[in-house]
Amino acid sequence: MEEQHMYFPIEKSFFHMPVLELARNLVGQMIVHELPEGVIAARIVETEAYHGPEDRAAHSYGNRRTKRTEIMFGEAGLVYTYQMHTHTLMNVVSGPIGTPHAVLIRAAEPVEGFELIRDRRGEHLKMTDWTNGPGKLSKALGVTMAYYGHHWGDEPLFIAKGPGASEVVSGPRVGIGNSGEAVHYPWRFYENNNSFVSKYRP
Repeated sequence: MEEQHMYFPIEKSFFHMPVLELARNLVGQMIVHELPEGVIAARIVETEAYHGPEDRAAHSYGNRRTKRTEIMFGEAGLVYTYQMHTHTLMNVVSGPIGTPHAVLIRAAEPVEGFELIRDRRGEHLKMTDWTNGPGKLSKALGVTMAYYGHHWGDEPLFIAKGPGASEVVSGPRVGIGNSGEAVHYPWRFYENNNSFVSKYRP
């Protein structure tokens, strides 16, 4: 395929950092999907870290190892996709092999492929509603469960070096009401005052 854009996969070594650091550092990077009909690129503006065995909100709490969570025990940088209701959610595996940490990519700001995103998300939606949530983002990018186990450092779905974020702030994660004290951990990272953040209110 001819190179039609300026995005290249980030070095795989980028993913080898502690999960909280990775969650923060992913904000401001690009998520890119090369499709037959064109390229979609969006700047990540919101993530959540899941701290594996000791995190009651994580799928891998207590080192739970199932068909679904198996990939989380693999190398940092692998894609962990899972389904919630009818949505596919995208995660970046983190931590050393055998340590099931992951970062959920919650929201991103479209940069390229606007028409492709609009086709996927619907003509009637405001632009900020295209990608301001993890399920919406996967749908906008055309990402399916087929990417389970793919590496975020490989085409056609990859993280590329982005321009960064103006100011990254943290707070409690979203929608994890049954997880005891983990409800309060400030492990959600987002660009301050960005209207594509999922819980943004002007």
